[in-house]
Amino acid sequence: MDRKEKSELVAALHEKFVEAGAVVVAHNNGLTVAEITALRRKVRAAGAGFKVTKNRLTRLALAGTTFEGIGDLFTGPTAIAYSKDPVAAAKAVADFAKANEKLVILGGALGSNVLSVEGVKALATLPSLDELRAKLLSMLQTPATRIAGVLQAPGGQIARVLAAKAKQDEAA
Repeated sequence: MDRKEKSELVAALHEKFVEAGAVVVAHNNGLTVAEITALRRKVRAAGAGFKVTKNRLTRLALAGTTFEGIGDLFTGPTAIAYSKDPVAAAKAVADFAKANEKLVILGGALGSNVLSVEGVKALATLPSLDELRAKLLSMLQTPATRIAGVLQAPGGQIARVLAAKAKQDEAA
């Protein structure tokens, strides 16, 4: 890899770090090509990105971003997962790490907050941004349906009372 390619790689990584909401760093020592391919598919399906990185170049790409604090995690064979959604990358990597012991989570960052391994796993248990939006929407719609039900109930009760009164008048 010549200097031009390295500078292009650093610029591309820097751009990904600027756009990302969360970054997860992991050791990928011992993973086969098939396992890394499966991991990439899982991460991509979650709406995140995954890249095996060169440590020195990644540290250069971190400069000037909110993720500068995770620079010391880049030792040994490392890979990063990143996403705009703060939960997507952490969830995909943590799920894969549960099934495959060769992928070891080192830590990560959520904005400028550096996360430990436990922090990344805790982040992975949270619902995704889309799930939170769906829950919020259902919570907003629930009161409207209840209000409609309450408003319809008195009308129905009045109609039943009038129908009963009409039957009494007919019988008398």
